[in-house]
Amino acid sequence: MRAAARAQPNIALVKYWGKRDTERNLPAVGSISITLADLSTTMRVEFDETLAGDSLRVNGQPSDAMLPRVSRCLDAVAGQERSRATVVSESNFPIAAGLASSASAFAALVVAADAAAGTGHGREQLANLAGMASGSAARSIYGGFVELANAGDHVAVATLCAAEDWPLTVVVAITASGPKVVGSTQAMETSRDTSPFYARWVEQQSADLDEARAAIGAQDFPRLAAVAEHNCLKMHSVMWASRPPMVYWNATTLECMEAVRDMQADGIPVFFTIDAGPQLKAVCDPSAAAAVRERLETTAGVEAVMVTGLGEGARLLTDG
Repeated sequence: MRAAARAQPNIALVKYWGKRDTERNLPAVGSISITLADLSTTMRVEFDETLAGDSLRVNGQPSDAMLPRVSRCLDAVAGQERSRATVVSESNFPIAAGLASSASAFAALVVAADAAAGTGHGREQLANLAGMASGSAARSIYGGFVELANAGDHVAVATLCAAEDWPLTVVVAITASGPKVVGSTQAMETSRDTSPFYARWVEQQSADLDEARAAIGAQDFPRLAAVAEHNCLKMHSVMWASRPPMVYWNATTLECMEAVRDMQADGIPVFFTIDAGPQLKAVCDPSAAAAVRERLETTAGVEAVMVTGLGEGARLLTDG
């Protein structure tokens, strides 16, 4: 009745923003992401029939605010008649700061809970269960380049290209390590309800997915760079035009974007993407990683820089 699992966050290149079914947490659009290697969340789950209720500790501290969401996820995996659980979560990167911590957390949680409860869900079932808790968590079940597609009343998730087949590097510039003021779920609903660009965002997504899929199939870096940056800026335009506007960037985010533009002008193979947070992720060829890291480390306002390759999907640990 005890198990541990580890999962990495993923960074969307063609992004998910908005929901078509808020009850089931189903995304309005498909998405394509890359699963990271060196940033991770470990979840330990122990079911115990003597417990009166669930408990959750995150990085050594009780987390009552997140507990109801975790409990609902455990119910979905193990059934509402399950024993109560002790859950311990540890991440080696800032959480709730636009680095997809919920994706890695809930991907690891469903894998650990499934093993601890002995429910035997398949990988696609686990992806859908993780996605019910955090839309992007479905992608962290898989490694490498991952596509999430809407498929009726569920999502279909698959690896397009293994991490080792196109080993890109991601340099993450941390421009603010605190939690976001507005969570992604709330911001998505605001955008859907108020942004004049939202419908056009949904309409254009299939073309961006086709373009990114083709670029990944051909391992065409400039082609992938162009569609990823364009899709990122479109998503943030939807947010900025919402009422109230959802602006996650800060001045350092913009400085980092300019730094990437300067590197591109110098012929360095790198592009940026930014999720619902202020952190910039610079995706580059491994040969350029040292130069990209040095340039972002020396950008005014950057608090820290993390470098990672691409990695595998969520998996059980043997020391659970």
